[in-house]
Amino acid sequence: MNEIIKKIEAAQLKENVDEFRIGDTVRVSAKIKEGNRERVQVFEGIVIKRQNGGARETFTVRKTSNGVGVEKTWPLHSPVIEKIVVVRRGKVRRAKLNYLRDRVGKAAKVKEVLR
Repeated sequence: MNEIIKKIEAAQLKENVDEFRIGDTVRVSAKIKEGNRERVQVFEGIVIKRQNGGARETFTVRKTSNGVGVEKTWPLHSPVIEKIVVVRRGKVRRAKLNYLRDRVGKAAKVKEVLR
C-alpha cells in the first residue's frame, strides 16, 4: 500500500481500543447529533462480526427490539464511539454469527464463558 495512505490511517487510529470478541454482549455508547445538540445513545447487543483490520476495522452488533432484529455497524476507530463496555463474554466457535439472524427467543442466545 502507498506510504502516504499508511501514514494517514495510522494517525486516525485510537490508542485505547476496548477489548471484545465475537459473541460478546457489549454496550456501545455512541454520540448522536440532533440539530445543534449532541447526546450519547447506548446500543446493547451481541457482536456478530468484526471485519478488516487497522483503521478500516468495523464491527456489527445485533439486538432484538420489540420482536424486531436490529443491527448496527460501526467503524472501530470512529470518533463517534465514546466507549464499548463488555457486559458478558460469549463462548462461540465461529468468526461470524450470521446464523443468529434466523433464530428467535432462547435459540438466539450465546453461551456465556464462566471465569
